Order: sequence, then C-alpha cells, then structure tokens
Amino acid sequence: MRLKILTELEQRLNDHARMDFAFLYSEATCLLSVGYNCDTNTADKSHYDLLPSEIRLTSFLAIATNQLPLKSWYALGRLFTTIDHDTALMSWSGSMFEYLMPNLVMPTWPGCLLDEMSQSAVKRQIHWGKERGVPWGVSESGYHAFDVQHNYQYQAFGVPGLGLRRGLADDMVIAPYATLLALMVSPYKACDNLLSLEKNGARGEYGFYEALDYTPSRLATGQLYAVVQSWMAHHQGMAFQALAHVLLNAPMTERFMSSTAFRSASLLLQERVPDAVDLYSPRRHFESHEGRVKPVRYEPRIFSGADTPVPEVQLLSNGHYHLMLTPGGGGYSRWNNLALTRWRSDTTRDNWGAFCYIRDSQTEEVWSNTWHPIGTDADSGDEAIFTDAGAEFRRTFGSLSVRTQIVVSPEDDIELRRLTLVHRGRLPRDLELTTYCEVVLAPDASDRAHPAFSNLFIQTEINPDREAILCHRRPRSPDEQTPCMLHMVVVHGNSSKSISFETDRARFLGRGRTPSDAQTAGKNGALSNTSGAVLDPILAIRHAITLLPGQPVTIDIVYGIGESRQQSLALLEKYRDHPIADRIFELAWSHSLVVLRQMNASEDDATLFNRLASAVLYPCQELRADGQIISRNRRGQSGLWGWAISGDLPIVLLSITSEESIASVTTLVQAHRYWRQKGLEVDLVILNESPGGYQQILQNQIMDLIYARSGASLLDQSGGIFVRNGEHLSAEDKQLLMSVACLYLDDRAGGLSEQLNQRIHTLTPPTRRFIAHAAAQRNQHVDWTPDSGKLRHFNGYGGFSEDGREYQIVLSENQPTPAPWSNVLANPGFGSVISEAGQAYSWYENAHEYRLTPWENDPVSDRSGEAFYLRDEESGACWSPTVLPVRGHGDYLTRHGFGYSVFSHRESGIDSELDGTGRRTGGG
Repeated sequence: MRLKILTELEQRLNDHARMDFAFLYSEATCLLSVGYNCDTNTADKSHYDLLPSEIRLTSFLAIATNQLPLKSWYALGRLFTTIDHDTALMSWSGSMFEYLMPNLVMPTWPGCLLDEMSQSAVKRQIHWGKERGVPWGVSESGYHAFDVQHNYQYQAFGVPGLGLRRGLADDMVIAPYATLLALMVSPYKACDNLLSLEKNGARGEYGFYEALDYTPSRLATGQLYAVVQSWMAHHQGMAFQALAHVLLNAPMTERFMSSTAFRSASLLLQERVPDAVDLYSPRRHFESHEGRVKPVRYEPRIFSGADTPVPEVQLLSNGHYHLMLTPGGGGYSRWNNLALTRWRSDTTRDNWGAFCYIRDSQTEEVWSNTWHPIGTDADSGDEAIFTDAGAEFRRTFGSLSVRTQIVVSPEDDIELRRLTLVHRGRLPRDLELTTYCEVVLAPDASDRAHPAFSNLFIQTEINPDREAILCHRRPRSPDEQTPCMLHMVVVHGNSSKSISFETDRARFLGRGRTPSDAQTAGKNGALSNTSGAVLDPILAIRHAITLLPGQPVTIDIVYGIGESRQQSLALLEKYRDHPIADRIFELAWSHSLVVLRQMNASEDDATLFNRLASAVLYPCQELRADGQIISRNRRGQSGLWGWAISGDLPIVLLSITSEESIASVTTLVQAHRYWRQKGLEVDLVILNESPGGYQQILQNQIMDLIYARSGASLLDQSGGIFVRNGEHLSAEDKQLLMSVACLYLDDRAGGLSEQLNQRIHTLTPPTRRFIAHAAAQRNQHVDWTPDSGKLRHFNGYGGFSEDGREYQIVLSENQPTPAPWSNVLANPGFGSVISEAGQAYSWYENAHEYRLTPWENDPVSDRSGEAFYLRDEESGACWSPTVLPVRGHGDYLTRHGFGYSVFSHRESGIDSELDGTGRRTGGG
C-alpha cells in the first residue's frame, strides 16, 4: 500500500515538474513573457529579460528539458557595471532575492559569472547598509504601510547601483531573510548582521520578523525604524533552505544536479566573466539620499495652551466615531449622525467637551488635565500637540506633571484618553480625578433646537463592577434597538482607593454654575451615584488615588458607543486590558497614514485641512465676506434652494477667477473628502468667476478634477460639491452665497494658506491693563438685606408683595432658587424672557424664528447672551447688577411684575437698580 502511494506521489510530482513553458515564449525576443491573460488568450507584452532574476532558474529548467532553445539563455540581458572595482551585473530592483534565490537549488562555480555576480551583489548590499548606518540586507518584502484591513503592504525593494529601477533610495527596508540568503555567499558577515538585526528587535517568537522599515515617510515623529511584525511563509522557507545550504553542505544543489537533464545543461551555469565588456553606468543622481538614516522629524502642530486668537481644531476619526479637539481641550464626540457630547460653536469661550478635574485632597486645589474647564492666565507650561493620529496635552502644577494622550480606535467605536501623572515631590500625594461630559445621544440639530426636551429621554445606568456608566435613549417602540453609550475610567496599578459616579448635571454643577466652577469639583468625598431617568444627564466618574514620588500612574478614560447594551459591555471588558489599550496608539497612527495615502495626501496636507476645518467650526470675521456685503443681503435661507443648496450645513465658498488657481480647487476637493471621512459635513461651493470667454474652459477643468478625485457622486448632493458658473448667478445670488458662507475664500486674495494666516495674524488692539488707584471698600456701608418679612406666602426664597402685583425673590449667597424663576416681558412685536438671576434672551415678532440673543434652554447654569457689568474705576472691582454673570457680595432682590422685572443690589456702598420692561414705547 505504501509503495502504491509513493508511486502515485512520484507520478504527480513528475506531472508538476513537466509544466509547459512554450506558450509563454516569444520567438521575436527569445524571452519568456511575465504572464498570460486567460480572458483574451494572449501573453503579456512584458518579458523577463535580465539574467539576475528568478527567471534564470525557469529558463535553465526549460532549456534542460528541451522546451526552449539554447539561444533563450543568451537572450537574457547582462548589464555589466563595476562596484568597488568588482564586476557586477545589474538587476531590475537590486534585491537580494533576484541574485541569490536561484542559488538555493542551482550550483555556482567559483570564478564563474554567476558566482561573481552573487559576491558583488552581497558586497554592494553591505556597503549600502554601512552608508546609511543601518543593518544590511534589502529585498522584496512587507513594509510598514497598511491597507484598510490593516494588512502590511508588500513591495520589491533594492539597492541603488545594483538596480535599474528609479527611486530605490527613497525606501530603506531591511529584510532579515535577505541576510539569511547571504549566508551562502558571505557566512561570517551575514552572522554578524543577524546579531545586529536581533539587537534591533528584528527577532520574535517564530524567528526573524519580515523587515525593519527605516523609511521616514512611514514613521512617527522621533522614530528611527518600525518592525514589520509578520512572518511570510515563502521567506521563512528560503531562510531555512539557506541555513541547510550552509550547515548541510548544499543538499538541494546536490539533488538538483542528480537530474541527468540538469547535468547535461550545467555548462550554462559555468559561464565565465568576459575579458572585455561594455559597462553600464547607472544614473546615480536619481538615487540621492541624505546619508545615514535619522529619526523622523515631522513637525506636529504645537500650541501653548488655549492661547490662540481663535480655536484651532484637530479632527480624529475611524470613519464612524468622530472626535474634534481644540488646544484648550474643548471639542465634541460624534458617532455617525449622532452627537454623543454637547457642543456649541463658541469662538470666544470654546468651553464645551469632555473634561477631567484633578483635586488635591490636602490643599483642596483643583485643576483640569486640559486648559478647559479650569484654566487661568497664570497657568504656565501648558502645551497641546496635534497630529493626524491623535492629540496630546501637557500641563504642570508645581511638582505634578500631567500628560494626556487622546486617540480614536480604528477597530472599535471608542476614544481613549490616557492620563499619565507623575509626582516629583518627596511625600505621597492624594488626588481625586473626576471626569465630566454632557450626554446628547441625538442629532446635533435636535439638541440645539431644544436640549432640555431632548434630555428627558436618556436613561443612565451605573455598572460598578466594570467601573463604568452606560446610557441610552429610551426606545420609542418595543422593537426599536437604541445605541448604548459607555464611559469607563481604569486606573492601572494599585493606586486607586475608591470610585463613585454621577449622572445628574444639576447635582454635579449646582444651580447657576458652569463646568469652570462646578460645586462637586471642589468638594471632597464620593459622588452621589445618582442614575436612571435624570432630567439633565452627564457622565462623571471619580477615582481617589495616591501618587508615590517619582512613580508614574496611568489612567485610561474611555468613551464609546455600541449598537446595543451587550456590545457596549463587550467593549468595556476589552478595553480594561492594558495591552489592548496600548495597541490603540500604534493602530491609530497606522490608520491615519492609510487614510491619507488613499487620498493621496500627506501629513502636511492634513494640517492644512484641519486649519480649514477650524474656520468652518469656529467662523471668524477675517475669513467671512466683508461686513458691507453681509449687511446688504436681504435674502434668507430659502434663496439657496433654487441652487440645490439646503443651507442646513456649513457652506465653504471658493471664488475662482483663473486657471492658475486650479490648485486651490484641488486642495479643497481633497479637504472636502478628508472632512467627510472625519465626520464633518460641509457644502463646498465653487464659484467660477473667470472673465468672459474663459468660463467654460475653467468649468471643464474643475469638473474634470472633481471626476478624477472620485467626487462625481457628491455633485449637487447635501454635504457635497456644488460648482456654479458666476455668469448664471445674479448679484443678489452671489451676495447671498457670500453672506451665508462660514468660510469664504477668493483666489484673488492669495493661496489658501495665505488667506488662513489672516485668521491668526490679524492684529487686535491689546487690552488696556487696569491700574487700581484705591483699595476696594467693601465695608464702606453695612451690607444691605432685603426685607422679606412683609412678603406673602414666603417660601424661603420669595413671596408676593402686599398688593399682589409683584413676586419678589431674595437671593442670598449660596442659596439659589431650585430652578430659573422667570418672567416674560413682551408686546406684539418684541419680547424677552428673563430669569431671577438676570439671564435673558430676546426676540423680534417670533420667539423661535427671530431670536436676537441666544436661548440656552439650560435650567442648571442659566447661561445668557445678555449681561450688564459694573466696575469701580478706582479699585477695579467688577460685579453685575444681577446675580449672574458676575455675582457681587451680599444679597440681591428680584421683583417680577406684569411686563417688567427689577433687580436691586448694594455693592461696596453702591446701590444699583436695573429695570427691564416689555412695554411698547414711542409711537411705533
């Protein structure tokens, strides 16, 4: 039975060995084609035409078996050159594989052409490694770049001077299997090189890795090389065969020559080096390089805290989960079309986002890991570092240094904020870390329209076993499955002492407060662990930890979302694992390179795209249309509909007048694709305003460019690209477009970068420093206390006046009303709603459609766009005549009457009374 099996196996192997090469042979060139197209039944027009390649093994086999004529061997090109006074043959790529792979089975004879070729190739490889200051051994291999599935990419690499292909010096990828092949030629030098490779981390559990990639364009800042951590079967097979060749006295070549057919053709392998040859001179100027390999010095964007004229942004995304950050630590988190955290476009304050408070339990000092929410002008050493892979924030508070690294996972819909705390004092330090973010879980437009109503349908759940909080929007029907948001804080090591939770914003902040002065942030002890159907949901987790001197503590703050509760629980389990969390940082960097490569963009391009996005998310006067144009516009959003533009999304308008500015169109189309991948939806409008007779030429160029960039499917679609000919628009249409564009670019004003620089270089007059001429006189008069004794139905906060015409509220310090107690001041054409704290919003005719000042709909913080301030010009003391925004000392009295409200206060001997009325005045 065994004999029969072996006989059948022998027959099958013989059948494989007798493969037919004749259909690949070209009589015209006497060469083998590189392949065959089965669909068209034609051989490829390209041929293997150089002796230093794998074709010499195939060609020899076909000649020895009488499939090819002898002349086909001599038709293989022999391009001679000299390397360090030695004769060498040029190959296409200059890779070790081309020169040495056939030697695994085919013998060489000392002094013969093939042996000299192998020797000189290895010498050149060694010299190239020394020249670049790295281990040697270049061949075709995987390298440190990835496809969308994060698989390593593969390419033929080689050495300049050996290879004909241009650009060989652009890459520096060292493949250990190339050195193992060189054992057959120079065993001692190869062994030394293998030791160097091992010292550089090139050896893993299953032997030497695929490669070390020293190419700067594929490395992170400060990185010298990256290990390609894979093992390719055919490379490992060649490595084992090379080891067998050296250690077992070349058994495969002995087997090769045991074939009668191969022995009969062996004279082909003994070809001598010609006495006189024409030398080929490679064009070395194509192979210039900068000498020894150095660590990458890509310059990220670095900001000193929040000290920028307007907020700059960094967009991070995995295609579904989107994160925006500013140098101050503000920003938003979104998932597909859902806003996860609350955010408003506030160019002045930029105080929305996910934050982390740090409180010293002994000194009761409170800071935050980023400039927001607790930052002062006295803070020093603040730094924000932005790259396309992530963001990093650094702060120092005396002996405490805080480093925050933020990335979005390419694998799952989560963001990871890693804090590293280092205490450089002499004694242990007890700290409390408290996270905070406001939950939305709804489209951003819905939240902006009515946040208090939107909040009512969110349910929170504390999961103490996983040190996490889950929240979801209650389903509208039993069959509806709603996504589940998650938040977790993991303290690695044994420094955590206790953990508590909070999901009620009113309990966390306190009435009349904001995240910058949250009452819970400054209080010692556990949070309330409130959860369920809270009216105003947040996610807050507090860890009490102890820092030992000089020992770093790592805290992972995770936000994310799953399509179901079960999926979110699985994510919580996954990212509690420290090594898995570590892996995100490497994956995020690789993913960013993959995305940019797909767009044919560089990291410098990404920097420009983010600068443009800053102007979209935080519009500024310098990059909008001239104020006179905006004031002349008399048309509303509906005027855009005739041009298929909804006006619901931010509009970026580029006015282009000449073909010379087509590069700006290219950049903006690229930027638009980048923004879409990062979750930023924008209507890009390109207005062709070239002079008469040239419009169609430029129009065709613009359209061709969009089609070439795969943007055709986005033409005239919401969130897409709109190309309009200026001749077809009226002056009013153009005026409307320019007025509503949050970013208006005109090629007559210079390049994109030049126009963006106006945003940050526009000079603003410095604030005049106040010089106090006298000390504040707080005790000049006795504090004033409103008389509440005569109020009817007084409830501790307020009551009705004796005549019943007013409701009077006494606002003592640290005793705000439980909710805004408001008054409506209105007449048929104008109105205002004003709270007991003086916070108001006003409208004209329609309270929803024609708001004159913002309506925050925030019963906790009671924020407003209307305020009055008083300042003592002698002492510099500042306060407001109402409780908010700047409360003075002592009590306030608010009187709400029919159509009016009056606010009274005494501050440092100064009595103030503010009267607001909704009565119609004059004859209008």
